[in-house]
Amino acid sequence: MAQRKYLIEVEKAKEAKDGKPSIGPVYRSFFAKDGFPPPVPGLESCWDVFRMSVEKYPNNPMLGRREIVNGKAGKYVWQTYKQVYDVVIKVGNSIRSCGVEPGAKCGIYGSNSAEWIMSMEACNAHGLYCVPLYDTLGASAVEFIICHSEVSIVFAEEKKISELLKTFPNSTQHLKTIVSFGKVAPQEQEEIEKFGLAVYSWDEFLKLGENKQYELPVKTKEDICTIMYTSGTTGDPKGVLISNDSIVTLIAGVRSLLESVKESLTSEDVYLSYLPLAHIFDRVIEELFIQHGASIGFWRGDVKLLIEDIGELKPTIFCAVPRVLERVYSGLQQKVSTGGFLKKTLFNVAYSHKFSSMKKGHAHHEASPICDKIVFKKVRQGLGGKVRLILSGAAPLSNHVETFLRVVSCAHVLQGYGLTETCAGTFVSLPNEMPMLGTVGPPVPNVDVCLESVPEMGYDALSSTPRGEICIRGKTLFAGYYKREDLTEEVLIDGWFHTGDIGEWQPDGSMKIIDRKKNIFKLSQGEYVAVENLENIYSLVSDIDSIWVYGNSFESFLVAVANPNQQALEQWAQEHGISGDFKSLCENPNAKEYMLGELTKIGKEKKLKGFELIKAIHLDPEPFDMERDLITPTYKKKRPQLLKYYQNVIDNMYKSAPVPKK
Repeated sequence: MAQRKYLIEVEKAKEAKDGKPSIGPVYRSFFAKDGFPPPVPGLESCWDVFRMSVEKYPNNPMLGRREIVNGKAGKYVWQTYKQVYDVVIKVGNSIRSCGVEPGAKCGIYGSNSAEWIMSMEACNAHGLYCVPLYDTLGASAVEFIICHSEVSIVFAEEKKISELLKTFPNSTQHLKTIVSFGKVAPQEQEEIEKFGLAVYSWDEFLKLGENKQYELPVKTKEDICTIMYTSGTTGDPKGVLISNDSIVTLIAGVRSLLESVKESLTSEDVYLSYLPLAHIFDRVIEELFIQHGASIGFWRGDVKLLIEDIGELKPTIFCAVPRVLERVYSGLQQKVSTGGFLKKTLFNVAYSHKFSSMKKGHAHHEASPICDKIVFKKVRQGLGGKVRLILSGAAPLSNHVETFLRVVSCAHVLQGYGLTETCAGTFVSLPNEMPMLGTVGPPVPNVDVCLESVPEMGYDALSSTPRGEICIRGKTLFAGYYKREDLTEEVLIDGWFHTGDIGEWQPDGSMKIIDRKKNIFKLSQGEYVAVENLENIYSLVSDIDSIWVYGNSFESFLVAVANPNQQALEQWAQEHGISGDFKSLCENPNAKEYMLGELTKIGKEKKLKGFELIKAIHLDPEPFDMERDLITPTYKKKRPQLLKYYQNVIDNMYKSAPVPKK
């Protein structure tokens, strides 16, 4: 196989033997050709990351929030690294004065805020396991996490205290102290004290440890600093044990990668904190910013006000999940299409010109400075005017959105891939590499990666287009699932973590995620269907925002439930003289016919087999959401729950679809 530009081979491929599948060569990033980046001397734990930055940048603004003046949000007001440190020391002393010892579990529950970070750093200081709680998994999950990890103290946003009460009495077996990020309502205080727990407002809690000084315990690389519960698409949440070493190694790798592509972070960088700190993606990015003495500003917690917060903060790095970037894309598309003929034409000409220039290999800022100045500057202003890197993670970003943003945002748009178990970023695409569109880029320079063949799905890691399950080795890996050795042994084999995702190496050394190992089923005629792969193809239809494809071994064909794009469907209806609101359009047989036609068109274009085409569709105007438990917090589909929710719809589609039963 030809040399892949951004990879170096460190171990040869292995043929299949003794019933074990074949394994492709082991690769690592070209940027690690002289070895993985060495850790910073003296930096062994997450506490060191913060402590060393406080020493180096005591007066830099660290955490900011918008000041509310007469009910209106004003400017960001900041606390410096030293000011934050002083509060963290107080929080730590107060925690210890409640009898909480190093090694205990401390829950944090609420939207991102300065208090969230301070509570987390206090855990880091005193060797406590930080256990983020989040209710997008439902109230029962919060109870499950508190009981399963034996959380004894919880820091919670004021409005989450009522949610904590729902976990009583079961959670009170372990839970002894609740601290509010703000105040505590009298009736809640009464209720909590009835169960024999102590509850404090933030200010009261800080006074508890005022005249006490506790020695900070020695922390080692191997110590666990956080247990992150992942939603999982089936069964109970799993507690992923993440050590200091994992986070420290990961940020060293990302730091070295950014230096290699001339995009180093500095203390001048500004980050908008809105993706949940309860997830690893945001947690490691914020650790990276703290390591550089940079600034983190918090949003107000409302998606509708996000763009306004961005405008005020003017971040330089913007991290997002695809759903947010799709909103930005739809908003911009709408502005263009309603901007009148002249503006629309100017935009389209500028877009084509810059896109073709970028495809020829020009960096985005050199591709067409004039178009940037006249046309795309406004888009840049919409994101505050200073964004230089947009990083997308947690789920696949559709090609048309990525392409569009790469051209119009005047920033690098990079897609990353990683799991909680790999401490987030394991692959990330590189700036100005247009061929990496639709891929997650090469590995970060701190891991080894190989593909393992999956013969039952027809994926061969040794073929000329190597495909197989992505396996990862390195210090960023998790230490296991808490109290679930059995599950750990299923995925951690001989130091390799089996991700369950199917990848395909690209000629330049970047990775393309093409399927999921477990999402495979047989149709009644015995044909295997890899459903995730089909959904990726069908989601290329721009009139559809999201699609769930279903089939089973009793039926000979596939059906689907889709969320159509409202703007696109309404435009189609207008062109075809069909009236009605969005909901009634979704029920219109002609609209379904049209959507099926679009899906079939893309299916044929991508050379899908006959049995892989969709034969019936249901259009749901309501996007798949967490409220109905149809998706995980990272927008992965919960297939068993989708089936349960849409069972009647599915049954009706199979009854009425005009396809002969085989």
